[in-house]
Amino acid sequence: MEHQTLYERIGGDAALRQLTDKFYDLVFNHELISRLFKTDKDLIKEKQRLFLTQFLGGPQLYSEVYGHPMMRARHMPHTITEDDAVAWLQCMASAVESLSLPEELKNELFDRFPRTASFMVNSGD
Repeated sequence: MEHQTLYERIGGDAALRQLTDKFYDLVFNHELISRLFKTDKDLIKEKQRLFLTQFLGGPQLYSEVYGHPMMRARHMPHTITEDDAVAWLQCMASAVESLSLPEELKNELFDRFPRTASFMVNSGD
């Protein structure tokens, strides 16, 4: 049997579109972290979808359009605290939970995010 990536196992592009829509509905209205997402909201969602496609083992869409992700460097202009990372993860947890996937797969998907969120923290404030 061929090994499937996490991207494929969650349902590919359709699942990521659902995930990013739900996630950003929460983020754009979150009192703590909405300040981090003030540019073109459709572009933010699209970049996240492209990144997550690549991050979860799908096609290298983000790199094809924007080059190497360099996520920490791209986030450095924004002050990101530990509280921001926790809020981001809470929004992602809710978005993952909204997917129609088996609980085990939801857990596997969510487990990909805490390390990355922590890595984005660049301020102790």
